[in-house]
Amino acid sequence: MNAKHVEWKQRLLQLDTAAVSDAMDSLGINRALFGIAPRVEGAKLAGPAYTVMYEPISETPAAFQNAANYIDDVPAGHVVVIDNGGNTACTNWGDILTRKAVQQQLAGTVINGSARDIETIRALGYPLFTRGIYMVSGKNRVRLKATNVPVEIAGVRIQPGDWLFADDNGVVVVAAERLDEVIARAENVHATEQGIVQAIGAGESLVAARESHGYATPWEQRADAV
Repeated sequence: MNAKHVEWKQRLLQLDTAAVSDAMDSLGINRALFGIAPRVEGAKLAGPAYTVMYEPISETPAAFQNAANYIDDVPAGHVVVIDNGGNTACTNWGDILTRKAVQQQLAGTVINGSARDIETIRALGYPLFTRGIYMVSGKNRVRLKATNVPVEIAGVRIQPGDWLFADDNGVVVVAAERLDEVIARAENVHATEQGIVQAIGAGESLVAARESHGYATPWEQRADAV
């Protein structure tokens, strides 16, 4: 990862997806992945997308069909984004891929489909976000169609190199060219909300705290926060 990527990652990991989502709302952007849930409590990920697309095997295969060996090609710091068309009836990820991902220092995995071996993945603390959990293997049921191509998850089109940020609230997607603006606004949202929390902790009413700290437009930088 280059210096800019390192900066983006560090700043994002100091935030949460709620603040980033509010920042994106202020720009008229909604790229949250509805229905993709965290599987490892407390794990966050931030990084550019390496996309993987699967397709179903409709006929009985004449020979063994491996689910895919793309993992060796994923650069360190990237997020594996797997699109299995929302099919949760077979898995696209498990303990072996997780161990390899940890070894390669990948940022995490997001799956429009299912994963298994969740106990091991949780023990490794690997950031995993999926539509489902299921034990049935994808081998001989799905096959790799393409890598590093645009994919669509929950109505959101994800280009290779788009950034994903995820935490216990779920997953958001931000185009790299919008990250500086989105992060800056999200940092303002975070500061605004912290100001409100401190104010009500000091005994101020919620109405007064929201009014004085600019709750209606939390992404705007306040003079008193400079």
